[in-house]
Amino acid sequence: MDTKPPRGTRDFFPDDMRLRTWLFGHFREVARQYGFEEYDAPVVETEDLYIRKAGEEITGQLYNFADKKGRRLALRPEMTPSLARMILAKGGALKLPVKWFSIPQCWRYERMTRGRKREHYQWNMDVFGVPGVAAEVELLAAIVTFLTRLGLSSADVGIKISSRKVLQGVLVDRLGVPEDKFAPVCVLVDKLEKLPREAIEKDLAELGLDGSLVDRIIETLSIRDLDALTEALGPEHEAVTDLMTLFTLAEAYGIADWLVLDASVVRGLAYYTGTVFEAFDRGATLRAICGGGRYDRLLSTFGGKDVPACGFGFGDVVIAELLKDKGLVPELTSTCDDIVFAFSEDLRGAAQQVAMKLRSAGRSVDLVLQKKKMKWAYTHADARGARRLVLIAPSEWEQGLVRIKDLATGGQADVAFDTL
Repeated sequence: MDTKPPRGTRDFFPDDMRLRTWLFGHFREVARQYGFEEYDAPVVETEDLYIRKAGEEITGQLYNFADKKGRRLALRPEMTPSLARMILAKGGALKLPVKWFSIPQCWRYERMTRGRKREHYQWNMDVFGVPGVAAEVELLAAIVTFLTRLGLSSADVGIKISSRKVLQGVLVDRLGVPEDKFAPVCVLVDKLEKLPREAIEKDLAELGLDGSLVDRIIETLSIRDLDALTEALGPEHEAVTDLMTLFTLAEAYGIADWLVLDASVVRGLAYYTGTVFEAFDRGATLRAICGGGRYDRLLSTFGGKDVPACGFGFGDVVIAELLKDKGLVPELTSTCDDIVFAFSEDLRGAAQQVAMKLRSAGRSVDLVLQKKKMKWAYTHADARGARRLVLIAPSEWEQGLVRIKDLATGGQADVAFDTL
């Protein structure tokens, strides 16, 4: 039997689970601090939920299959479509704005590199019902809060900010690219660094567009500050006013030093409509740490009434790699409060009574289940990081006493079972 998990997936042994639990604890605590509520959805969804005719990589990366009734299903590659489905299911009964978060396991059959696996967990935070960039800034502040809790600073991580409206201002408003071609063009633009120019020009031609657009696209993507953006689009352009407002609000939030304007960020999912962002490793050794943006027109693609919305996805794999690189992975040892050890088998019933009394008081208790020597009990207690060793000895138990050894101080005391 091959003991390795399927390629691109992971086993989580107790050591790994401690790190995952620690990381997820920070995800949940930051979401709580920002007033978000947790939700979840099935890991298997209908395939149609993810099939959008826009040339997205995600369509070709699906783990998809037919069930026993021939229904086309897929393991979720991302959470946002499931969230959209749930929002539509609630309809008018849902009071806006909605601030929800989740930590789903996601699956994509893609080429693996450092920080990229075929399954990963992703912290998602989304806001529905807020049209202005104040929602994006709230999400960005949550990301910064999370990174700061882990010991990272703006010298370690930056967040690139742009807007789909920047490219739209050049391609649609000025060059006359049809509106229905814009989302597929953005998906192609996201592949500029991955594919040769000739391949991009060919794909543009298949969309009925001139390959020479690549030059104007590259020129637009080179914008790195608000002055250059204002010069390119004009001070009244929606992309300019949105981004100026965003940076002003970020300054008030105290997170501006984490943010950089970078028009090359467009994100590879067709449903984004406005602000887009990606957190990146300033050391340039890892892929994007997280990413997100505004998707005001997603619900209509599923036949519903659109609601302004934005959100982000933050994977567990890349951040774990960054923490290792920075030496910020905490030492997370196995811990329990008490080890309960009986000196002989005829005291096992007494040991069980003691263990249950301690557990009912809320303590974590590891009851030694086999006949072992005292030396082993000390070694085991050390390995588990236990605070106390609780000994059930014949003479003490006859008097209704339990001997407790404090493993930190070395002190000990005999305590009545009734008052344990």
